[in-house]
Amino acid sequence: MRLHDSADDGADWREAVEILFGLDPEREPERARRIYDSHLARARWMKEHGYKLLLRDGR
Repeated sequence: MRLHDSADDGADWREAVEILFGLDPEREPERARRIYDSHLARARWMKEHGYKLLLRDGR
């Protein structure tokens, strides 16, 4: 969710991926962007849909 919050706050994706995942976006730009995009999509899904499943299952 930190990734989601950083995107909403307008943080640079390169800074977020370096801090949250320990990746160097200058050294591996394609990999870093792919990881950022996939994790952000997952975080958005959790915010919109996934949390309901957790509440429903009582976890």
